[in-house]
Amino acid sequence: MKYIKNFWQHRYLLGELVKKGIKLKYRRSYLGIIWSLLEPLLTTIVLTVVFGTLFGVKDPTFPLYVLCGRLLFSFFSSGTNGALRAIRGNSGMIKKVYVPKYLYPMSSILFNFIIFLISLIILIPLALFCHVTPKLSWLYLVLPLFLLILLTFGVGMILATIDVFFRDMEYLWSVITLLIMYMSAIFYPPEKLLSSKYAFLLKYNPLFGIIKTFRDCMLGDPLNWKYIGYAFGFSMVSILIGTFVFYKKQDVFILHI
Repeated sequence: MKYIKNFWQHRYLLGELVKKGIKLKYRRSYLGIIWSLLEPLLTTIVLTVVFGTLFGVKDPTFPLYVLCGRLLFSFFSSGTNGALRAIRGNSGMIKKVYVPKYLYPMSSILFNFIIFLISLIILIPLALFCHVTPKLSWLYLVLPLFLLILLTFGVGMILATIDVFFRDMEYLWSVITLLIMYMSAIFYPPEKLLSSKYAFLLKYNPLFGIIKTFRDCMLGDPLNWKYIGYAFGFSMVSILIGTFVFYKKQDVFILHI
């Protein structure tokens, strides 16, 4: 109850940090928030043409398949990278004013999540273009979105703590996210890999399970509850580890930033 009360007292500050993050992201940008719609759409066109041709994909819903993976991975990447740099990036404020330090990585993840939710608008016209009509299964999209923000927050808290003491984590994480992208079946059909001896690369990647669940909801396919359960368990473990490590080390952050 003490922590909940403390969070409630600082909720307005969290809101201001989220607003600040959104303003800074689009500062001096003419397109502004519109770029959040254009960028994934343009990327999807390129990926669809290149990899659709390379893999010989004839499925008319392939552009929607690619865009779903592209959007979810983009949020995970931007959210975790923002959380990773949150403590050192706000070192000036941390040294001057007492604020619960977890608000910084949390606000970074939240403002990226808001931008991500706005970018989901582009899915509707693309779905109609791919002859995918609105379905009742779309109501279940909240499930993979909930799992995604849990996973991003848990991983982000771990990274935020590590980066204070090991600054090379920024470069290392950029390589790891690249590997995660290839292990999430964003722009290629996963069937061949899942039927090979390397299937574990996908099955034990919680982000792949979340992306697959999101795609299944969009396309009206049956949900794989094993993937959902694994993603939820992995996310909760990462949150527990992340918050525990962050709480134990936060008092010495000021000595290293």
